[in-house]
Amino acid sequence: MQRCAGCRRLFRGRAQVRGQRYCAARACQRVRRKRWQRAKRRTDPDYRENQARAQEAWRIRHPDYWRVYRATHTHYTNANRAQQARRDAARHLAKRDVSTAFSPGVSGIYRLSAAGGGDLAKSDAWTVELTVLSRI
Repeated sequence: MQRCAGCRRLFRGRAQVRGQRYCAARACQRVRRKRWQRAKRRTDPDYRENQARAQEAWRIRHPDYWRVYRATHTHYTNANRAQQARRDAARHLAKRDVSTAFSPGVSGIYRLSAAGGGDLAKSDAWTVELTVLSRI
């Protein structure tokens, strides 16, 4: 008898399968396959590339999958949005149209420098520092 690596219950391994670590339960077999796939992706670049191509092809064949999923799973979607709002409220978010320290009506030459980081922002938003070089 040995312990299953998935559910930790005792099971009797099959004599035909040397080194068997998982029992025959469906959930444990799913865990076994998932762990194998994760290890394979981590160590085999060809497998990783093939998986990426297959996922991209599936995404192209099913362009409206997420829209349909959100429409048919409204409870999950609403709960997820509420959870995201709570996470965002706990962090400082960069707002696209907000500027308090700088008046955009002042003409001049400025140096634009990347500033700080670590704040949660949209992927196309930057946190910058404007330094006045000369006024026009």
